[in-house]
Amino acid sequence: MSRTKSKPKPKTRWPREFKLRAVARMDEAANITALAKELGVERKLLYIWRDKFQSGGAGALHPIGRPLKAARFLEEASAPPSPASADSRQRIEELERKIGQQQLELDFFRAALRQVREQRLKKGEPGGTTSSW
Repeated sequence: MSRTKSKPKPKTRWPREFKLRAVARMDEAANITALAKELGVERKLLYIWRDKFQSGGAGALHPIGRPLKAARFLEEASAPPSPASADSRQRIEELERKIGQQQLELDFFRAALRQVREQRLKKGEPGGTTSSW
């Protein structure tokens, strides 16, 4: 019994205006399945669009394709910093200062330990290299 694998259906991208009209027609439609067939989309997709529209308005229905990285960056940069963001930034700066202080202390103690080891080796005190016999 040979099975032929069907090619996956390519994703169709719908413009925001189409989605808005489809959501508006859902309110008037008596049969959502018939509306989905008429529009050429899956019924499940209509409900997804409606839920997104209800939760976030027209802006929640993304336009065709992915937003450009530069556009996303500009949106994030142009947004006013929230108080939580300012608090987070301040906390990050505080932690970075603490890391710097700890690094200085670590460097100091490494240098001190190196000097102690060198002095012990010169004096022949315990803690130096041991005999291998």
